[in-house]
Amino acid sequence: MILGPRVVIIGNSGSGKSTLARAIGQRAGVPVFDLDNFHWQDKVGLKRDEDVARRLVADVAAAPVWIVEGVFGWLAEMALPRASTLIWLDMPWNVCSESLALRGPWRGATADEHAALLAWAEAYWQRKTSSSFSGHLARFGSFGGFKLRLTSRSDVAELIVKSGV
Repeated sequence: MILGPRVVIIGNSGSGKSTLARAIGQRAGVPVFDLDNFHWQDKVGLKRDEDVARRLVADVAAAPVWIVEGVFGWLAEMALPRASTLIWLDMPWNVCSESLALRGPWRGATADEHAALLAWAEAYWQRKTSSSFSGHLARFGSFGGFKLRLTSRSDVAELIVKSGV
C-alpha cells in the first residue's frame, strides 16, 4: 500500500473518515478500525472506560497492518507512534454537516443524542480538546511520518486515485 502499512485518519464528525478508511481498506485488504467502537460500548451514549479503550487501541496498533480512523484524538494517540501515515480530513463545516444529515442517527442514537452530536461536531473549531480542530492540528504538526491534510472531497478522491486503491 502506497500510504504504508499503518494509517491513522482523523477529522471532525462527518468529514468522511469512515468512507475513506473503508475505501482504502477494502481495496488494499487492510483491516479498518473505527475509534467510535473503542470509545463507545454497545451504543452511543454508553462510554467505555478510557483506560480500557486506550488498551484496546494499543492492541490494534501492535499489529503489522491496519487503518485506524476517528475523531477521538486521545485514542488516535495510542496508534500514532506506530503509524506510517497520518491523514487529516480538515473539511469545512458545510461538508461535515451535510454528511451527518445524510447519515442520520448512528448506532441506535436517539434524536436527542443525534442533536447533541451535531452540536458537538459544529463546535469542533471552538473546542480545545484532543478531539477538536486545535487538537488535530497539534497531532498533525507533531507527527513525524508521512502526512496529508485534505480539505475537500476532491482531495480525497484524488488520494484514492493516486494511491492506487
